[in-house]
Amino acid sequence: MTKAKAKSEFYKGTTIPNTLLDELMKQLPAMPTQEDLFGPEGVVKQLSAALIERCLQAELSTHLGYEKNQRAEEARPNHRNGYARKTLKSDAGEVELAIPRDREGSYDPLLVKRGQTSLTGFTEKILWLYAHGLSTRDIQAQILDWYGVEVSPQLISNVTEAVMDEVRRWQNRPLEEVYPILYMDCLQLKVRENQRVINKAVYLALGVTREGHKELLGMWISESEGAKFWLTVCTQLRNRGMKDCDIACVDGLTGFPEAIETVFPQTQVQLCMVHMVRNSLKYVNYKQRAEVARDLKAIYSAATEADAEFNLELFAEKWDQAYPAISKMWHTHWEHVVPLFSYPEEIRKVIYTTNAIESVNMTLRKVTRNHRIFPSDDAVYKVLYLAIQNITKKWSKPIFDWKAALNYFSVAFSERFPQ
Repeated sequence: MTKAKAKSEFYKGTTIPNTLLDELMKQLPAMPTQEDLFGPEGVVKQLSAALIERCLQAELSTHLGYEKNQRAEEARPNHRNGYARKTLKSDAGEVELAIPRDREGSYDPLLVKRGQTSLTGFTEKILWLYAHGLSTRDIQAQILDWYGVEVSPQLISNVTEAVMDEVRRWQNRPLEEVYPILYMDCLQLKVRENQRVINKAVYLALGVTREGHKELLGMWISESEGAKFWLTVCTQLRNRGMKDCDIACVDGLTGFPEAIETVFPQTQVQLCMVHMVRNSLKYVNYKQRAEVARDLKAIYSAATEADAEFNLELFAEKWDQAYPAISKMWHTHWEHVVPLFSYPEEIRKVIYTTNAIESVNMTLRKVTRNHRIFPSDDAVYKVLYLAIQNITKKWSKPIFDWKAALNYFSVAFSERFPQ
């Protein structure tokens, strides 16, 4: 298609007649600027207000059953009764509107609802800023910079409060019966409660569906991370329809594997190697961390369980004198380390680490960085839920090498794996 033809096709697609555009142009200077078009007093803002008011008049005519300046039938005595002034926030600044009224007060506008404080699109921008971790004060400043409109903290609160209904529906939605893989981890945040600031744990459960897609199953808040609360989380997952998972990847929290096995007794619990290494390096001075990390990798990257045990003994001989707690910790948790060595390479890539949920945590930490202290649990839910919606938009493809992993699951867990 030539440029000329493309241009012609483009103009054919416009729906506003040129005669109307010419009339609008008469209100502008001979050489209009962006300020004349999009500024606080620009024609775009005026046109928006005029169109909305015209639509509201049409709404009221439909409600009354007759057009303006026509007499009402005696059976329908209700009629127009002046206007109410309303100011809405919008992308073009504040828009002053004249909202028509009826005498009986039965007209409830659909286009601009009662109590509405902003036009469509403006609210979405507030939520977008909120989802990316901006505080209320930052959102006020950003909106003022973009549109020259001052928004109150109460407006921002009202806009974001509507998200809580979505959070509740999302948190209680039905789940699939089986998730081949389940990742579980925790995030620590500061929340104000009863006039004091306390650390709270946000529990996250991430499932992998039979199609290989990641799905965040829910989030829960408690005063601290503990196996007892993880038992509550697993119970809620079961109550929402989840009956089984083949492999659960978790950190080394004491009692965590037992909590999972209580609710899902056939699930194979695999400790996350990233957490194991991270917890091990807590005992090591900075200069020796790289060397210790290399020796630990020789354990969890071994080809077989026997090789891994041999490498653990070599590690103990080399480092027990300086850091005896490390080999002791690995021996203590060995029961939930060794399942890794029964899996083929493609499964190990998926489960030996909780990279999937760690990447979620990393994004959520970026979002919460500006919220040094959350005013309430609901504020935590709102911010994290909006951030999660942004994260999940990118989860359109199955996880790496999923078909090979799925074939393994269908054989290894054939009695429990749905056909």
